[in-house]
Amino acid sequence: MSTAIRAASILPARREEIELHTADGLRLVGELALPADRDPVATLVCLHPLPTHGGMMDSHVFRKAAWRLPALADLAVLRFNTRGTSSVRGTSEGTFDGGDAERYDVAAAIEYAEFAELPNIWLLGWSFGTDLTLRHGCDPGVVGAILLSPPLRSSTDADLATWAESGRPLTALVPEFDDYLRPDEARTRFAVVPQAEVVGVPGAKHLWVGDAETVLDEVVRRVNPAVPVPLPTTWDGPMETGDASAYADRTVAAFADLPVPGEERG
Repeated sequence: MSTAIRAASILPARREEIELHTADGLRLVGELALPADRDPVATLVCLHPLPTHGGMMDSHVFRKAAWRLPALADLAVLRFNTRGTSSVRGTSEGTFDGGDAERYDVAAAIEYAEFAELPNIWLLGWSFGTDLTLRHGCDPGVVGAILLSPPLRSSTDADLATWAESGRPLTALVPEFDDYLRPDEARTRFAVVPQAEVVGVPGAKHLWVGDAETVLDEVVRRVNPAVPVPLPTTWDGPMETGDASAYADRTVAAFADLPVPGEERG
């Protein structure tokens, strides 16, 4: 009997806690989710939103990607906490560095995916994670990148030029009502990257509340185009339910654009 896929639904997958090790000597915590009974077709390496405002590996779009896409789209999903970031999985060593030293974190995640022989590595950055993607993610091991709500805060014209020269696919999903960069301005800013695709998402906001399914469909459309979209909204097999209450404080902090209690604002 089919069961509706809801926000807390966890579909079958092989899941393992992982550790990444950076070139500057830090240990980062994460998780790798793989299709339950077959090899993945492609890989998503997720770079989360600003940790000083609640961003972490469990930010809701990434959590839903890890809980659904191995089963629905044959994707591997690698999530991790950048330096100094905490989640239910644990706290990564080090301290937040505003996107500079995080270059080592991005490199460690790509290196892990390569050593694990994960196929077709795509970066999936969200907000702060899009700046990490643009600044540090144009790596020979990366096939392409998808940006969610890119603010283009710390990314420079030189970073965009690097992506332009690489020729690697670059897609920006930009909410109609984003707080930082809206579709028309995004098209102007990304025009220097000939292969860049800017997709305006009607009615959406920076945090994608209520629009996670749209994001997942657009991601799958590019990373594994053999899978029909929209993705199914029901599941016929076994399904678990996650505890979303574990993320409530951080979600509220992100919605309010306020620092997480007890964490220093970046």
